[in-house]
Amino acid sequence: MKKIVMLLWALLLVNFLIAQAQPATQPGCYPFPKTISVTGSAEMEVIPDEIYVQVDLREYKKKGEEKTELTKIKTEFLASCKAAGMADSNIAVASYDGYNMANIWKRRKKDPELMSSISYQLKFTNTKLIDDLVSRLDDEATNNFRIIKTSHSKITDYRKQLKIMAVKAAKEKALYLSESVNEQLGPVITITEPEESSSSDVLSGRYKTTGSNVYSNTISKSDTYSINDNGVDYRKIKLRFEVNLLFALK
Repeated sequence: MKKIVMLLWALLLVNFLIAQAQPATQPGCYPFPKTISVTGSAEMEVIPDEIYVQVDLREYKKKGEEKTELTKIKTEFLASCKAAGMADSNIAVASYDGYNMANIWKRRKKDPELMSSISYQLKFTNTKLIDDLVSRLDDEATNNFRIIKTSHSKITDYRKQLKIMAVKAAKEKALYLSESVNEQLGPVITITEPEESSSSDVLSGRYKTTGSNVYSNTISKSDTYSINDNGVDYRKIKLRFEVNLLFALK
């Protein structure tokens, strides 16, 4: 009889321990920590101070004259770049005629009148320098002149600022959302950094200023970095960054 009583007590103790180990389901009790996940974003528009231009030069022949050789065209072009105040470090050869050089000379042996060409990539800091160079170019030799991309010398710093702004925007959003349901915001648990995105709308010729779009829970800085070069407007580079934060609720 004594053994039976002890066995019953043991079974009761086991059941009690199992009950304690199970998650509570009563109102106000939760089987997992309460959290809130939010996304914050920030955007910025900056005026480019790095403008990359490709210039295509080609041999030409006027009626009744000898063909103007590429060697002369190159020499005069580089002299024009120097006169416009361009540094050698901002001038690079992009391509020769779109063919292998050996192929060019082989073809020219068969056809001495074959017109060869060369392309340069130039980096400018503003459009005033572009206008200055354009006024010095040989119109006959210049086959194409186009802007291929834009950037900014402080683009890394601007991206860092955007990330900080996006995190602050996410925290602000988490605060008012948690307060709306009578909860108190706790510490951040995770910060997820998505891929960065940027866009640059480039026009051939002058840049035009674009307006900024301000979204919900987005911090926008579009005018802070706006500058003009003698009244010439640039098309701004649009930068945007988003970050996901997970907060605990107290």
